[in-house]
Amino acid sequence: MAKEKTIYSCSDCGGTNPKWLGRCPHCGAWNTLVESIAETPGAGKNRYQSLARSQPVATLSEIEATDFDRTPTGQEELDRVLGGGIVAGGVVLIGGDPGIGKSTLLLQAIDALSQRVKVLYVTGEESGAQVAMRSRRLGLAGTQVRVLAEISLEKIMATIEAEQPAFCVIDSIQTLYSEQLSSAPGSVAQVRECAAQLTRTAKSSGCAMVLVGHVTKEGALAGPRVLEHIVDTVLYFEGDTHSSYRLVRAIKNRFGAVNEIGVFAMTEKGLKGVSNPSAIFLSTHAEPVPGSCVLVTLEGTRPLLVELQALVDGGGPNPRRLSVGLERDRLAMLLAVLHRHAGVMTNDQDVFVNAVGGVRISEPAADLAVMLAIQSSLRGKALPKGFIAFGEVGLAGEVRPAPRGQERLKEAAKLGFSIAIVPKANAPKKPIEGLKVYPVERIEEAITALREF
Repeated sequence: MAKEKTIYSCSDCGGTNPKWLGRCPHCGAWNTLVESIAETPGAGKNRYQSLARSQPVATLSEIEATDFDRTPTGQEELDRVLGGGIVAGGVVLIGGDPGIGKSTLLLQAIDALSQRVKVLYVTGEESGAQVAMRSRRLGLAGTQVRVLAEISLEKIMATIEAEQPAFCVIDSIQTLYSEQLSSAPGSVAQVRECAAQLTRTAKSSGCAMVLVGHVTKEGALAGPRVLEHIVDTVLYFEGDTHSSYRLVRAIKNRFGAVNEIGVFAMTEKGLKGVSNPSAIFLSTHAEPVPGSCVLVTLEGTRPLLVELQALVDGGGPNPRRLSVGLERDRLAMLLAVLHRHAGVMTNDQDVFVNAVGGVRISEPAADLAVMLAIQSSLRGKALPKGFIAFGEVGLAGEVRPAPRGQERLKEAAKLGFSIAIVPKANAPKKPIEGLKVYPVERIEEAITALREF
């Protein structure tokens, strides 16, 4: 019997190579080539022909374009991340750690949607009885939810054609296989093929689809990166499984804003939206403590108040620099700026910085709050009660404005904060009731103002 021919596929980009290499020649990633059985020529020839409809060439200005009709999912925080609800024919890919709550959230959403449109829940990881047990545990009626336990792509597509749902959940894409390919479910070829077929079906039929994806140990979505390119929206489910709070973050969205987040709390009856997420990320100190500073950050269209904590302690000849929720390299840069331009020396000190609540802050507007928290911890003196700060700090010591500064200040005033140090360009033109603003242009001015409190 002739030996089956094998090829090596890149788990990142999906590129193939006849032999194993340490580095993928297509995308340059290391140790990503995985051996799989080569497909026979012509096995899947023209299998997209029935789905690919030819369209005439048209002038852009003459194409009729209307806004997308959105259907709310019944979960306000999920609708916020999606941009207002699901769009007909839209394909959403949602990934997250095992047990984070992906299936729970989607089952709640599909049950609410079933009261308005036809829905289909396809599970490849559980039986229908397991889905029913979870539904009962969450207190969902499920009277209009159609469930299919299947992993064959062809049978799933036939069911979608017969049922004609307006919304369909595939849980998960890594469990499906196509009869056109001989490789195992979860392989690069199968994931790419199944996702492409389902996306084309969604576009041709107008059925909105949600694909659940597994993640790697690094936290990225498993499978080739083309998986993220072919879908319309990519959501990441974040959060510590030991905490009751979860974040859903939009990384890509063709129908809404990116970097939007939704905040959920895990309860006995499933995931519930959190209307005031700032309360999660603020510690409940009876009195202000040294090394704590509140930052007003932006997550998509939502201003959030997050407490940043700094601890400066004697470190000896090899001081440590550790940050949780912020970039470590940026912390080292801010310490150098603090020393050079404000005269605050931490060369022989261990510096630890933490964002309360497990939130990750990527915007540079956190610079000023981090530096003031470090200064507060080093002096052993707490910042005044009701104090907030935000602003980007450059290498020359200048404090640069943050986007949408007025919204940040209004959110802080609404939550009872009374003192703010902000970039001069973000100073409000009209006084904000209950909030005293100190505008600064350089980090030295901020440190000087801090010593006067």
